[in-house]
Amino acid sequence: MRYIPAPWREPYIRSGLAMKRCLFCEALRGRDDRTCRILHRGRHAFVLLNTYPYTCGHLMVAPRRHTADLAGAGPALTAEIMELVQRAVRILGRRYRPHGFNIGLNLGHAAGAGVADHFHVHVVCRYTGDASFMPLVSRTRVFLEDLDTTYDRLAPDFARARQRDARSGPARGGRPTRKPR
Repeated sequence: MRYIPAPWREPYIRSGLAMKRCLFCEALRGRDDRTCRILHRGRHAFVLLNTYPYTCGHLMVAPRRHTADLAGAGPALTAEIMELVQRAVRILGRRYRPHGFNIGLNLGHAAGAGVADHFHVHVVCRYTGDASFMPLVSRTRVFLEDLDTTYDRLAPDFARARQRDARSGPARGGRPTRKPR
């Protein structure tokens, strides 16, 4: 069996070993969405940036309720999660022009979930040739922007989409994202 090294994941793995609280629930409890990297708070789900992204714009969509049970999630939650994944794909497509996307979730530690107790869907922009030699040879990831820049690039698009939802009726939309203080 061959193993492929992924040294850029080391800080995430190490922080996960020490993690005592759910990072998704902690983000939801935060007072400043920019600091918590939350781009959208919906009725049942929310969107946030991945602190350890694979590529620029790597987002996650998660339930507001702490749960690992995708199979038991109700239709309102699963519908909102899929709507937010679609929204993320549209916004990321406009802002980053990726060649493709990886969209998925890992249920349980055995499936590769870093946070197994709170399921979440990853939305990752992909580019032809984005898996370069840099992470393997020099233990370095190359990003065009930092997380603050990514947040500033995407937050206005999520806010506009939320405003459109609010105008279209009560079945859509959700709790507004808090403004930075």
